[in-house]
Amino acid sequence: MSAIATVNAGARLDRLPVSAFHRRILRLIGLGMFFDGFDIYLGAAVLGTTLRSGFSTLGENAAFVSSTFLGMMLGSLLTGFLGDRYGRRFTYQANLAVFGLASIAAAFAPNMTVLIALRFVMGLGLGAENVVGYSTMTEFVPPARRGRWLGLIAVFVVTGLPVSALAAWLLVPQFGWRAMFVLGGVGALLVWQARKSLPESPRWLESVGRRAEAEALMQVIEREASGGRLLPPPAPPPGPAPSRSLSTLFAPPLLGRMVLGCISLIVINTLIYGFITWLPTFFAKQGLSVATSFGYSLIMALGAPAGSLIGALLSARRTSVKINDITLAAFGFGFSMVLLAITPNVACAYVIGVAVGISSITFMTASTAIVQLRSAPEMRGRVLALQAIVFLGSTPIGGPILGWVCQQFGARWGVMIGGLGALVAGGYGWRAARRLTDDQTFAPKRDAVVAAH
Repeated sequence: MSAIATVNAGARLDRLPVSAFHRRILRLIGLGMFFDGFDIYLGAAVLGTTLRSGFSTLGENAAFVSSTFLGMMLGSLLTGFLGDRYGRRFTYQANLAVFGLASIAAAFAPNMTVLIALRFVMGLGLGAENVVGYSTMTEFVPPARRGRWLGLIAVFVVTGLPVSALAAWLLVPQFGWRAMFVLGGVGALLVWQARKSLPESPRWLESVGRRAEAEALMQVIEREASGGRLLPPPAPPPGPAPSRSLSTLFAPPLLGRMVLGCISLIVINTLIYGFITWLPTFFAKQGLSVATSFGYSLIMALGAPAGSLIGALLSARRTSVKINDITLAAFGFGFSMVLLAITPNVACAYVIGVAVGISSITFMTASTAIVQLRSAPEMRGRVLALQAIVFLGSTPIGGPILGWVCQQFGARWGVMIGGLGALVAGGYGWRAARRLTDDQTFAPKRDAVVAAH
């Protein structure tokens, strides 16, 4: 049988047993996502120090935050379309090189203006990594394990928060804030070197007509994943490929789900990234030393990966994803943020931080999965890119507003407003779920072929 006749890459990937091949994909993508999270949260360590030393002002710190997420928004948009055009491998290598090199250059910035400009360039790579990481895992991991492994990728990202806080606590008092950029940049470039062994996506190769390459790659993957055992037969090839027109993203059934996911992610992004980035700055304004402010930030940060891991495992136990799952997670996130706003001490804040981690990771994983699992491989990059535009594009507006509220009225009020916003988003999602006539369950087994193609 010819290579062209035997490809059916999506169904063949979906019926593979989890093996060392999949674990290698998880490890290499996860490491890149870890440094993506490390570099995002690195801003929290840098801004408190630059403000205290006089290198920056509060206004310049706000511009730093906004430039980060403006770059991430544009990077997400570009990589979504470039990934669909030139392949996943091209984009997941290019983005690491961009933010790795820009991060090292930022360590030598002579003033805050240059640092803000370099942070924008870093943002291009950081936003690209976020899109490529999740879409790559979706294309390689079998549907039955996809929910859990996407959750684990999110754990890699949020682990960057306590690690960056710990690194700041240890390094900044001794070597200054520039050491943080060196650490993040060198780490990203090391992962870039390791990722050279990652293959292109066979789904993408087949979707753009490079069927002989897709078949040759599938045979290599099947030999490695099977370990010499007989593989089950793949599902039949799907029907005609869906339209690749951009207009299909703005019509049912994708439109309602994408809008709901975007609204949900706006709330998470503004509150989680914005609040965490400003936290050491608030401590510095209260007169705390650099080491003490980083110590408090580290204690609060430790709850994020623990809660995220629990949330990922709980999500993985579900055999389906519904729109109502997103709304329930939004309500949980809102209530936990309200509790965090009124908590009386740091010990209680740590406990509540675990609840925030559980609800936020369930929120993020479900809202992203419900969009991408219904996306054809030739459109998946742009679907996630458009979702990321709204997700990341909210911070250049929401970040400074959040900073102003917290500066004028205290950090608790910023958290409280965010919690109420999450509750409003949950209410909107609940109403949207009732209105949508296509509120069906996306069971991985039933939708394996559709999700893959």
